[in-house]
Amino acid sequence: MNRLKEKYLNEVVPSLKEKYNYKSIMEVPKLEKIVINIGVGDATSNSKLIDAAVNDLAKISGQKPVVTRAKKSIAGFKLREGHAIGCKVTLRGENMYNFMDKLIAIALPSVRDFRGVSPKAFDGRGNYTLGIKEQLIFSEIDYDDVVKVRGMDIVFVTTAKTNEESFDLLNGLGIPFRK
Repeated sequence: MNRLKEKYLNEVVPSLKEKYNYKSIMEVPKLEKIVINIGVGDATSNSKLIDAAVNDLAKISGQKPVVTRAKKSIAGFKLREGHAIGCKVTLRGENMYNFMDKLIAIALPSVRDFRGVSPKAFDGRGNYTLGIKEQLIFSEIDYDDVVKVRGMDIVFVTTAKTNEESFDLLNGLGIPFRK
């Protein structure tokens, strides 16, 4: 069993159950999925960039990404409907816990001048979004193979009903929030 899942079951669930007076263990919020998204806006001019982003995301997540396409044309951005403009991957179960463990233990501490992630990025429904400026913080990415340094959005989707419950859940799982 994954280290983080064990921590969730043995430490986080009892502490949340006590703090919020849940009657059933099923009421305790849990991490549902993690969605990682890379936007490749300049793929309109060079279609090879999307392949590079897909390869990077596949290495990072250990899962094959889905290419996202433009929903409508926007002339100002030289964008046509149906053009590939990014890629995303949804992690659940074992893969989700493995990725989160890697993010907390290896990737985030390797960021220069890292003081913790912002505690303000909750959406009001118990989900948390984390923006990363470059994919190089992951050890799977080889610096020499990088076509272009890209950022990514990582969304933690939880079953929590409020920001406070979600914060306590993610904090218990080990996400280093800024004080």
